[in-house]
Amino acid sequence: MKPDRRDPEGAVAEAAKAYSNWGRWGEDDVLGTLNHLDEAKRREGAALVRRGVSFSLSQRFDMNGPQKGWRRRTNPVHTMLDTGTDAALGNQGFPHGIGGADDVIAMPLQCSTQWDGLGHIFDHGKAWNGRDAAKVVTSDGDLVTGIEHMAPHVAGRGVLLDVGLVTGDERGELPDGFAITEEHLTATAEAHGVAVGRGDIVVVRTGRLARARREGWGDYAGGDSPGLSFTTAGWLHRTEIAAIATDTWGFEVRPNEFDAAFQPLHQVAIPNMGLLIGEMWDPDALAEDCARDGVYEFWLTAAPLPITGAVGSPVNPVAVK
Repeated sequence: MKPDRRDPEGAVAEAAKAYSNWGRWGEDDVLGTLNHLDEAKRREGAALVRRGVSFSLSQRFDMNGPQKGWRRRTNPVHTMLDTGTDAALGNQGFPHGIGGADDVIAMPLQCSTQWDGLGHIFDHGKAWNGRDAAKVVTSDGDLVTGIEHMAPHVAGRGVLLDVGLVTGDERGELPDGFAITEEHLTATAEAHGVAVGRGDIVVVRTGRLARARREGWGDYAGGDSPGLSFTTAGWLHRTEIAAIATDTWGFEVRPNEFDAAFQPLHQVAIPNMGLLIGEMWDPDALAEDCARDGVYEFWLTAAPLPITGAVGSPVNPVAVK
C-alpha cells in the first residue's frame, strides 16, 4: 500500500518502527546489515567464479564527473606533484638518472562511485542503533561507526537486478521519476533466474548512468531520476541483504514520492535499518555480459577505503564471474 503523499513524517515514522534493526546485533554494533554477510556467504560467492572475467563497477574519478557543487560537493581535483618533465630536466635531485612522478587528489568522499556509511544520515537526531547523532559524528568525524570498520567485510555474493532491461525502454533505461517497487525487483530477479537473500550485495541497474553518458551529466547529480520506491523498505528489511547499490546519484526515486520530502528512504534505511547503500555505481559492462550468458550472480568485492571517521567512501567495486 502506498503511503499518504501528504504525510512523509508519518510514513517515515511508521517504516522506521516496522523495519528497525536497533539492538539486533548488540548495542555496540558498527556494521549494521553487513552482519548478514558471514563466512558461509563469502564461500558461496567465491564459488561463483568460473570464467575468471572481471568488471569494474566504478565511474572514473576526474574533473569531468557528475557533481555540480550542491552542498559543496565538487568533482575530484587531480594535481601532479612530480612529473616526467621534472625528471627529464634533472631537477628532482635523485642520483644515477632515476626519476619519478607523484600526485595528489582532493575530493569529497561522496563525489563519485561510493558507499554511504552508517553515520551519513540521521533520523530526528538519532544515528544508527539509536545513538545520539551529536555524539556520534562531530567535527572530528564519525567517532563510532566510521567507514573504516566496514573495510574488511564488503566481499561476497553479488546479484545484478537489471530493472532497466526488464522493465525499461528499448535502450534498457527507466524514465526519471520511475519508482522501482518490490514487484519490479522480484519480477526482475525471476526474469534473470536468480534469487536474492540473506547476505547478498544487490546491484540495481536503472539505465540512468547510461543516459547521462549519452546526453551529458545534466541533472544526474541531485535531479530527477528513477530509483527505489519508499515502499521497498519492507523488501530491503525482509530479504536481509547486506548492501544495495544503484547507478543513480541518490538510490531512491526522485522526485520522492511525497508532496514535500527529501530522501525519506535514506532516513529509514541507514539510521534505522543499518543498511549499507551504494550510489553512482557503473554496472553497464557487467550488465551486458550478464545478458549474454544469462548469469546474474557473481563474486563481488567492494571494500571502502578505511578512512578513519569517514561517513562515506569512494570505492572501486569489482565483480568476477
